[in-house]
Amino acid sequence: MNLERVPNEEKLTLCRKYYLGGYAFLPFLWLVNVVWFFKEAFMKPVYTEQLQIKKYVKRSALGLLLWVTVLTTWITIFQRFRAEWGEVGDYLSFTIPLGIP
Repeated sequence: MNLERVPNEEKLTLCRKYYLGGYAFLPFLWLVNVVWFFKEAFMKPVYTEQLQIKKYVKRSALGLLLWVTVLTTWITIFQRFRAEWGEVGDYLSFTIPLGIP
């Protein structure tokens, strides 16, 4: 999508939709929001909607960072302690590895 051809009001609307969509457990939308609208928020000359776009981009980046941190922490803990959790660890696994850890 070429944001150069989109009016500023539509940019704000699209940025807001991606920001709110990230709360539906779709953090990929926050990544897209940050990548697409970073230049609009921080590198373009000032216009009316830019302040709100900047707010949504910052919050999207923060939400994405938080999501990645939580997910990475969970994956690390699960990989480290799955075998020690016994049956619960097996129930949480999609595939159960064979052998002794």
